[in-house]
Amino acid sequence: MINPFQFDFMWHAALTGSLIAGVCGVLSCFLVLRGWSLMGDAISHAVLPGIVGAYWLGIPLSLGAFVSGLFCAVASGFVKSTTRVKEDTVMGVIFTGLFAIGLVMISKTPSDIHLDHILYGNILGLTRAQIIESVALGSIVLLLAIAKRKDFLLLGFDGAHARVIGLSTRSSHFIMLTLLALTIVTAMKAAGLILAVAMMVMPGATGRLLTKRLDAMLVTAAMSAVLAVWAGLAVAFYVDGAPGACIVLMQAAILFLAWFFSPTTSTSAAKTPSPHSVAMS
Repeated sequence: MINPFQFDFMWHAALTGSLIAGVCGVLSCFLVLRGWSLMGDAISHAVLPGIVGAYWLGIPLSLGAFVSGLFCAVASGFVKSTTRVKEDTVMGVIFTGLFAIGLVMISKTPSDIHLDHILYGNILGLTRAQIIESVALGSIVLLLAIAKRKDFLLLGFDGAHARVIGLSTRSSHFIMLTLLALTIVTAMKAAGLILAVAMMVMPGATGRLLTKRLDAMLVTAAMSAVLAVWAGLAVAFYVDGAPGACIVLMQAAILFLAWFFSPTTSTSAAKTPSPHSVAMS
């Protein structure tokens, strides 16, 4: 496990990947508790046309990805509020449509953009500028998510109570969507658009299986995500496999172990705490 990290490129990948994984792990807790896992999938696919559009305009690709991802999130909420179609259906329609638009734009754009790097990431080939950008964005998301954790939890379980006590549910909702889009942009270069979806869901599910309190869930999810990065990079080094895919596979293995050894796995549904009790704890 130690030998691969004697190389500078592996060490840099592990440190950068750990920060990205920690951010994804923390935010995934709120997505899992709120039932927003599909939203992460939608935004990760919807950023593709923004990336190509940013290339056309000569602006940073991350900026285009962020704008496109935020548009997907806001558009999903608007369509849901103005139609009778359910939210999961709306997100499925919008993100597949935007993803298809992005693929068409790439096919019509003569450039050196490699689709494989966008979809699957290139954590071993990150430049110094990309590492600095990921660290900066990841730090911002992590600090804001921790600072707003109680508001996000209350908003997810009891929106009516949140409004009664004076919490601006609309602004909290928008902040969460913004943090989600920023997290996708942060994880895009390392894990890729598709594999970033797994890192936005599995750590939170792991924490939910092993803990019953929010703070403990955040720590558990972040630690499991970081552990998956180091283990996945080591496995990729020895089997000469795709690092992003190996990281996700390690996270899946951790999730399976969490399910197998979870103290609540064998309990009945009657003993499972209600969402309200979890929110209050």
